[in-house]
Amino acid sequence: MTGHRDSDFIRACHSEPVRRIPVWFMRQAGRSLPEYREIRGPGTILRAIANPDLATEITLQPVRRYGVDAAILYSDIVTPVHGIGFGVFIEPGVGPVTEQPFTSADDLKRLRPLEPETDTPYVLETVRNLVEELTVPLIAFAGAPFTVASYLIEGRPSRTYARTKTLMHTDEKLWNQLVDRLADLAIASLVSQVEAGASALQLFDSWAGALSPADYERFVMPASQKVLSAVASLGVPRIHFGVNTGELLPLIAAAGADVVGVDWRTPLDTARTRIPSGTALQGNLDPALVVAGWEATRPAALELLERGSGGGHIFNLGHGVLPESNPEVLERLVSLVHAHPVENPR
Repeated sequence: MTGHRDSDFIRACHSEPVRRIPVWFMRQAGRSLPEYREIRGPGTILRAIANPDLATEITLQPVRRYGVDAAILYSDIVTPVHGIGFGVFIEPGVGPVTEQPFTSADDLKRLRPLEPETDTPYVLETVRNLVEELTVPLIAFAGAPFTVASYLIEGRPSRTYARTKTLMHTDEKLWNQLVDRLADLAIASLVSQVEAGASALQLFDSWAGALSPADYERFVMPASQKVLSAVASLGVPRIHFGVNTGELLPLIAAAGADVVGVDWRTPLDTARTRIPSGTALQGNLDPALVVAGWEATRPAALELLERGSGGGHIFNLGHGVLPESNPEVLERLVSLVHAHPVENPR
């Protein structure tokens, strides 16, 4: 369960000295890879996730091609709520879509507890397959309560989160009941993945950046804290990531993260001043620069490596790999990061 303890990735998560800077990419498995497109088949990502052999192979592909220092389970933020039958699906080109959005206390009945061995057995089979084959740590995957709640309430991806914020501010009791249920789903899912062999975990609060620090602290942080606190005893590093969260970084760290993911908008040395000493950073190259090519990627990556030096740092993008990315640029990027001189924490 806690294998790979001496890997550079796990050591960096704990802000311990490393032999080389570890690197992996969010959405490293996916549409940017021609080998992914060859085997993906018809249907949505949820269909692929439900096929353990396929999900195993998709998770392994970027590890083979890029030589990254960790694998991230091929999954989705809505896998648990889909598994319990809430009625969430992935619409190609759109994202998570909820047939009957969450609107009232009656909808709480639709959020029963997750029983991983019954509801998402394919996830556990995939994890067990991967642990047998991987030579690098596997990162467990879960959506944070706020981000999952936003999909259930809005019914589809949103730019304003107006319905979500309306529920927060007009029925705080119901909001708290909702995110508490979603916290329990995330806990059950993460615990099951780690018990199946994952060596680290990442909680994706992708859209937390839509909130002010005051709203995040009041409405969101307690549920995220519940998740991260519940999994602390598993003994694996906890990574917490959100997009556009520069002003939230101190709170994201305080929620219980060993590693704080940073998007490309906040320089890593600035982010370092906003989180406690001993908390590692993950990030944060702009994914669009990879699309722009190696001449744009290389100087930005070198600057980022300098800004991230002197403490626990896991090199990553500031969000997921874009589908139009050239895999050869990511291959060169991994080689560049691995060759960079290491300045370990003092």
